[in-house]
Amino acid sequence: MKLSEIKNHLAQLKTIAFQLPDGSLVQEHFHVTEVGEVTKHFIDCGGTVRHEKVVNFQLWSANDYNHRLHPEKLVKIIELSEKTLGMGDLEIEVEYQGDSIMKFGLDFDGETFLLTSKQTDCLAKDKCGIPEKKKVELVGLATKATSCTPGGGCC
Repeated sequence: MKLSEIKNHLAQLKTIAFQLPDGSLVQEHFHVTEVGEVTKHFIDCGGTVRHEKVVNFQLWSANDYNHRLHPEKLVKIIELSEKTLGMGDLEIEVEYQGDSIMKFGLDFDGETFLLTSKQTDCLAKDKCGIPEKKKVELVGLATKATSCTPGGGCC
C-alpha cells in the first residue's frame, strides 16, 4: 500500500485497527512512534547495485491503555512527515515489536489494516543458478484420474 492509499482509507474511518498475519489485532492503545523514509542502497548476490525506498511506520504499545490514535491524527502525522522529510508516494512498510522487530507489508480489507508477511528472495536468480519456476496451464490436460469411468480401471 502506498502513502496516498492509507490517507484515503483513513479519511473513511472512525477508528484504526491493525491485524497481524495470525489474525490477532495490534493492541488498540498502540502508538505510531515513527513515520519516516528508509533508503536501502545495496548490492545483490549477482553484483547489481540497487536502491529501494519505503515509508516506514513503527507501531508500539505501551501501558497507557486509554490511548487511542484517531484516523485524523494519523493523517496529520503523515502529512507533517511528507512535508518535513519530502517523502514521495512510496510503499509502506510497518515495524512492530514481536519476539523481535518484525517488518510487514500493509493491505486494507475495507475496515482493518492488514499487516502482511514479507519474505526474503534472491534478486539475481539468473546469476545464482536458481531455475525460474515455470507456470503450467492445467486447463485441458486429460489424465486417467480426470477421465475415470466406472469399470475403466483407473481407480
